[in-house]
Amino acid sequence: MDMNIKKVRMKMRGGNASSPKNFSRRKFLSAAAAGAAALGFPMVVKAQGPITMKFQSTWPTKDIMHEYSLDFAKKVNDMTGGDLKIEVLPAGAVVPAFGLLDAVSKGNLDGGHGVLVYHYGKQNALALWGSSPAFGMDANMLLAWHKYGGGKELLSKIYASIGANVVSFPYGPHPTQPLGWFKKPVGKAEDLKGLKFRTVGISIEMFTGLGAAVNALPGGEIVPAMDRGLLDAAEFNNATSDRLLGFPDVSKVYMLQSYHQNAEQFEILFNKGKFDALPAKMKAIIENAVEAASADMSWKAIDQYSKDYVELQAKDKVKMYKTPDSVLQKQLDVFDGIMKRYSEKNPLFKEVLESQMAFAKRAVSWDMDTNVSRRMAYSHYFGAKKTPEKKS
Repeated sequence: MDMNIKKVRMKMRGGNASSPKNFSRRKFLSAAAAGAAALGFPMVVKAQGPITMKFQSTWPTKDIMHEYSLDFAKKVNDMTGGDLKIEVLPAGAVVPAFGLLDAVSKGNLDGGHGVLVYHYGKQNALALWGSSPAFGMDANMLLAWHKYGGGKELLSKIYASIGANVVSFPYGPHPTQPLGWFKKPVGKAEDLKGLKFRTVGISIEMFTGLGAAVNALPGGEIVPAMDRGLLDAAEFNNATSDRLLGFPDVSKVYMLQSYHQNAEQFEILFNKGKFDALPAKMKAIIENAVEAASADMSWKAIDQYSKDYVELQAKDKVKMYKTPDSVLQKQLDVFDGIMKRYSEKNPLFKEVLESQMAFAKRAVSWDMDTNVSRRMAYSHYFGAKKTPEKKS
């Protein structure tokens, strides 16, 4: 009989004369594996179960932005073949929307989906990832700055400065956000004075500088506050989210275009300990899933937001107006003062601003000189496009 087979059988019978009672399951498996390998047979080992991660978004279930968080999770789950399962809960399921960073950092959640400006209260430099004029950059340019222009390193530095135990992935460029929903059209900057207004991030400073009385509420609380008269006006994000959240029920005036959040994106957060413990292959899948979800989200946004832009006017009878240039210029003037004030107090704020400015100076110049006018082509094929402020 082959000696390898004899050895395996002896071990299966507890054949080690020196310690017949100390034979362990581990020794049995080791001996069996060695024998099987010697005979050329594959060893069948029971597979470990899937890794499950509990996430929370900062959006209500009905908001398309919660749908984006589910889209990301599905991409990861599909790409790992179910070996990693991300389960996403809506805002408030575990913590309030503005409590996401703390919950993920402490490990009460494995991860989350939101925006960086929601952490503004912990380090105001975080608001520069979405709540500023961004020196004329759109959100895709801001993401380019983050990945290739030094933003990623600066964000890690900022999170380290506040002791946040997280890994952050900004993604998903937002279109320019509207000035907001009002009881009547805004014709000049003075029309904002005294209004009880909702916004977030450094936009709070901007609208306060324009004379508004600002209240930072999470998305699901805005429309009820407007309905009860606790707010006179508010901004949130986009035509689809605004429509689903019920803004047309409390206002029929929608002011388009603003510099307060013309370059924002989402953020996917992981608890750092949980992320670092993942196999290298899963980390690589997550990093690539972030970029795949970013592209897919931007395409879905164009499709869905444009549909709701039409539906708001046709079905909900909302009147849309372009924010006057005088108001836009006033926003820039106010932000100049904000930049100066915070840069003097916060070296990290100044460092982020200077990095963004250097990137924007060449990127925005390239963009303006390179990309042809969409308005000319639109007018050629569909007739002259009336600007929103000319609508009655």
